[in-house]
Amino acid sequence: MEPPYGEIWDLLKAGRVIPFLGAGASFVGVPADATWNPDLPTFMPSGVDLAHFLANRARFPSQNPRDVDDLAKVASYYAEMSGRARLRERLRAVLARDFPVGPLHELLASVSAPQVIVATNYDTLLEQAFRAAGRPYDLVIYPTDRKDIANSVLWWPHGAPEPRVQTARDLDIDLGATTVIYKMHGTVMRETDRWDSFVITEEDYVEFLYRMTNDSAVPALFYEHFRDRSFLFLGYSLRDWNLRVVLKSIKKELPAWARQREAGDDEIPPSWAIQRAPSELEQALWLKRGVHIFDVPLDDFVANLRNEMSR
Repeated sequence: MEPPYGEIWDLLKAGRVIPFLGAGASFVGVPADATWNPDLPTFMPSGVDLAHFLANRARFPSQNPRDVDDLAKVASYYAEMSGRARLRERLRAVLARDFPVGPLHELLASVSAPQVIVATNYDTLLEQAFRAAGRPYDLVIYPTDRKDIANSVLWWPHGAPEPRVQTARDLDIDLGATTVIYKMHGTVMRETDRWDSFVITEEDYVEFLYRMTNDSAVPALFYEHFRDRSFLFLGYSLRDWNLRVVLKSIKKELPAWARQREAGDDEIPPSWAIQRAPSELEQALWLKRGVHIFDVPLDDFVANLRNEMSR
C-alpha cells in the first residue's frame, strides 16, 4: 500500500494536518551512505552520531552499543562529568551551523495556510526554510535550562527579538491566522546562546514527561487545534518511548477524540506515519493509536508529495 499522497497534500496545504517532525526529518536529501564528520560537518549528526561524539569527549566508560548509542544516557554522563553549561557549549558548537535546508522543510515552508508544526529536533532547518520562503511564523519553545521559567514556554511572535514567557495554559495565539513552529524538546538558537535549551539527558526527559502529565509542557490551545486535524508523523519510530508517552498524553487531553477513534468513528480525521521497515511491534503500536503506517523511505514520500504540488 502507498500513502494517499493526493489527500495528504490537499489537507496539508489547507492547514488541516499537524506535521510531527522527528530525527529522520533532518536527513531528507542527505545521501544514505554519507558519514558525519564532526570536524567538517556538512549535515546534522544523527542521535547516534551525537552520542558517540559526546562519549568520546567524556571518555564514556562503556563500549556496549546499548549504552554508547543511547544519547540520553551519554548526555547524562557528560553533564555529570563536565557540567550542564559545558554540554550546552558542545551542543551549540555542533548544531549552530549553516547546514543546507532539505526538501521536506522547503515543502512545509511552501504551504501558505497557517500551520502548527511540532518538532523534537534541536536544529533550525525548519526556521531557515520559512525565512528563505518569506513565510512568517511564531516560534514556541519548551525551555529546559532555565529553572526560573520551568513551568512556562518561550514564545517569539514573528519578528520579535526576545521571547515572551507564558504558561502553557495562557499562551494565546490566533492559530487560524498564524503559523507556529513548536520545538517540543528545545532548540539551538542561531543568533544567541542565551535561549539555547535541550531536552537531551535522562533527567531532562523525566522532567519533560512530568510536565506532560501536569499540562505545563504543551500549550492548551494546541490541544484544541489538534482536535479536528490529522497527524503526520515523519522521521519517528515508536521504539522511542518518549514519543509513545507524548501520544498517550495527547489522547488523555482529547478523551472524546480518542474514544471515537478507538470505536472506528468515520468522522475522526485519519493520521499517518511514514517509517522505513517498521517492526511488527511498531506497526501494532501505531495502529493501536489510530495511525496508518506506511513503509516508505522519507525521501520518496517527500518527492511524491512534491509531485502532487505540480498537479
